[in-house]
Amino acid sequence: MKRSRAHLSAWALFAALTLGAIPSIDSLTTAHAQNVGQRSVSGLVVGADSAPVQGATVFLKNSKTKAIRSYTSASNGRFRFAQVNMTDDYDLWAEKEGKKSATKTVSSWNASKDYETELKMK
Repeated sequence: MKRSRAHLSAWALFAALTLGAIPSIDSLTTAHAQNVGQRSVSGLVVGADSAPVQGATVFLKNSKTKAIRSYTSASNGRFRFAQVNMTDDYDLWAEKEGKKSATKTVSSWNASKDYETELKMK
């Protein structure tokens, strides 16, 4: 009796999947995959006078693993981090000669593939 009930349950599940009443594992995986991946984090480092700051060290710290990446701002004050995991949260800030910007959060809830911001040194 147990075997025939299990057999009927398997057929009922198969029929539900075939008719589309239950989403397939492949469709669930595909939907989830669209919300993950890599992004770029870029922006501009400026001073108190809003002029671009060359040579500032920009830090990107993974809030979970505490791993830190750094980048030195270009002559026009620009910085860019590529291949930043979208499923993690990050802290972002800049420092130069004892001055530091406010820390910004790059949230995993932000679905943007290109996160752009300005870091103002104080």
